[in-house]
Amino acid sequence: MTDENRPKYNVEIIRPQMTAHDVHLRSKPADPAKLKTLKKALQAFHTLETMAVSIYKFQLTKAPSEFNRQLIVAMCDEMTHLQDFQVKLYEYGFRPAIFCPAYSLLGFIFGFTSRLLGPKAILKTGIWVETRAVKHYAELLETVDWDEQTRKMIEKDQADEDGHINRWRNMLGQIS
Repeated sequence: MTDENRPKYNVEIIRPQMTAHDVHLRSKPADPAKLKTLKKALQAFHTLETMAVSIYKFQLTKAPSEFNRQLIVAMCDEMTHLQDFQVKLYEYGFRPAIFCPAYSLLGFIFGFTSRLLGPKAILKTGIWVETRAVKHYAELLETVDWDEQTRKMIEKDQADEDGHINRWRNMLGQIS
């Protein structure tokens, strides 16, 4: 799906409202291949969002700055995505991938290293990671047969990632 065909979402909304009625026990696809694809995709999303939360967490400094405020906003956004995919995993009766904690460690490495290198490195890391995320979202939206509620959630999360890229590019342009 091209950018102009993508649904538009308000990326200023970090935590869309969710009620108890929004949680559903979902039936698994009968086709073993579809089941495997669905599980693998949800685990991939969950794992990568775990890494994203960790990156932003370790890029933060103690300074009371607008830069840190924006990192906190992005971290909160990623935490929402992480919750989105964790809920979906459990709705289908799946569990997070066993190696998920390794991605938290990888996020620490990316986040802390970029923090040591300064604001430009933080922003470039954010742009690089979020660009990869948007492509991964697009690929999985295209190749997995999602139910409508899950598809809309994934599209909103993808729009948020696009918003991060735009924010980081604007900030990078201001400090370059």
